[in-house]
Amino acid sequence: MSWSAGNQVVNAVDTKARFLAGESLPAGLLPEVIGRSWQRCSDIKVSVNRQAREIPVVSAGALAGFRERSRRLIRHSEPVMEQLYEQISGTSSVVVLTDATGVVLHSVGDPDFVEKAQQVTLQPGGIWTEEANGTNAIGTALVEQVPVSVHSTEHFIDINQFLTCSAAPIFDPLGRMLGVLDVSSDSGAYQRHAMALVRMSAQMIENQFFARERNDEITIHFHLRPEFIGTLYEGIAVFSLDGRFVAGNRSALVQLGLNRYDAEKRNISSIFDLTLAGLFEQAHVLPQPLIRLRLRSGVEVFGRVKFGASVSPVTYLPIRPGTTGRVSATESANGAMASLDLGDPAMEAAIRKARKIIGHDIPLMIEGESGSGKEMFARAFHADGPRKSGPFVALNCAAIPEGLIESELFGYRDGAFTGARRSGSIGKIQQADGGTLFLDEIGDMPLGLQARLLRVLQDRTVTPLGGTKSLPVDIKIICATNRRLRDEVAAGRFREDLYYRLNGLLLTLPPLRDRMDRIALACSIMGDLSQCKGGIGFSTAVLDLFLRHPWPGNIRQLTNVIRTALALRDGENEITVEHLPEDFLEQTGARREEFLSQAEPGRNSGRGCLEELAAAAIRDVLRECNGNVSAAARKLGVSRSTLYRKSKGNLELFLL
Repeated sequence: MSWSAGNQVVNAVDTKARFLAGESLPAGLLPEVIGRSWQRCSDIKVSVNRQAREIPVVSAGALAGFRERSRRLIRHSEPVMEQLYEQISGTSSVVVLTDATGVVLHSVGDPDFVEKAQQVTLQPGGIWTEEANGTNAIGTALVEQVPVSVHSTEHFIDINQFLTCSAAPIFDPLGRMLGVLDVSSDSGAYQRHAMALVRMSAQMIENQFFARERNDEITIHFHLRPEFIGTLYEGIAVFSLDGRFVAGNRSALVQLGLNRYDAEKRNISSIFDLTLAGLFEQAHVLPQPLIRLRLRSGVEVFGRVKFGASVSPVTYLPIRPGTTGRVSATESANGAMASLDLGDPAMEAAIRKARKIIGHDIPLMIEGESGSGKEMFARAFHADGPRKSGPFVALNCAAIPEGLIESELFGYRDGAFTGARRSGSIGKIQQADGGTLFLDEIGDMPLGLQARLLRVLQDRTVTPLGGTKSLPVDIKIICATNRRLRDEVAAGRFREDLYYRLNGLLLTLPPLRDRMDRIALACSIMGDLSQCKGGIGFSTAVLDLFLRHPWPGNIRQLTNVIRTALALRDGENEITVEHLPEDFLEQTGARREEFLSQAEPGRNSGRGCLEELAAAAIRDVLRECNGNVSAAARKLGVSRSTLYRKSKGNLELFLL
């Protein structure tokens, strides 16, 4: 059946009558989106005879509250709505903005048609959900979350059939629906281009949120064609300060071939064929309006990079003011665990799960490689829980000789064994009374000691070595291991009953080499170790090495590398490759001479250094292009005159 504008009214009247009579409609008789909406309206018993007086309208006071909650949406939308109205003025139309609940926040239109629209509550304060107004472009777009057109008798309620409406949802940079933009006209003035205008205008509003509200991060504006940068059609991708994908507009997702769910798992290096350090270098060493970026798919795009206020203008590194990466009981209102959430998805998932059992009598066991931050995580868990005012006592079962673990854990009385102190000693279990006992590398605990620990957990008492009196203790135990304890149980090296007593929630922390927040973590550790209010940064070469390094020692190794570099820097405000330990460079497969023989990108050596770097980059590209200046200029994305200017008349650059 044809559904052209000319015969749609007659056919839709007949179709709706058949639908209301309970007849199953043949496939293709209605646009699918309209058919689904009619079915929803029928299911919730919306009457086709509903009158305007029966449709709810929010009061003036309530409307003020709705507008206040959506003030950012209104601020970004009003100029776009005015521009849209200029394009359709004189066509008996009104431009309407609603929030995500379907409440009309603002409208502008032809005075004669505005008055007509008000008769069906298409005005500020009107509610245009499907529940209130049946099938309509606004309400159906809210449900379907896609642009929707509803013409004349496709409206479920008869009184709305004089309208033809085109609506598009508006999403914020994180993909959350903010509201709907709609153009409603007299059905006799049906305009096919209305939907295109509405969709473009909705995208303009969305882009405003990127341009004006995502200004504290790294934003890349890109497109296949350079003339589209800065237009409605450009892709806009926002990344966190450690390179994790945060948000993308519709054009970005289309160009990258991603949906929002897939995009949230990506970072700069998995989308573009360069590292975060490489992006800093490319955007700053050769300043130019546009740079060339290669997608992982191999497609080359043009881009403009904008760094937020939290990116250092000296080293181009992310700065997290007030963040030390260490945990204390006096962390911010967001909680101690928030300081560990620096942008890695695996860490974020572990923190989210751990928070759910805070305050519950559920044991926590943490798996992870040695040095991966298990104790740091346990301290944060303790600091966020009801025992935070009590002690946090840690014991590494692998770091103490087997013969001493028992006395360290349970304590001893005077004369319990040869060499014991006269006054005896309080063990770790008693020290943790009222707080948390953290047993690191518990897989290394001797079997005999495991049985005694199980008894402590069952009886909530402890008996020191050489003593006869059991003392009550109130402790929460957090365990950590770099082994798979299930394998240890199967091998008979760990008691099965103790394993199930300790293993309530099992969390696995990722090794540093797999974490996406390595740079943010390095900056956090730097802030804690340096205690320098002026701020100390890393050169981009060091940043790139941090991203390439395998980190066999994990966070512990990273901390030691930074501590050593700080000691070697001689008061400089930047860590460079010459400050890094030799064994670190050997593990990375890098030679110090590779970096010291040339000025490092990002070195804080003034404009002269940048000019040398620009000249070096020009020289390299000219070599690649066999001295062809035009080809080199195209590869660099600059004009021939710019290329000559960058060379500052240094003819040796062109004598290759």
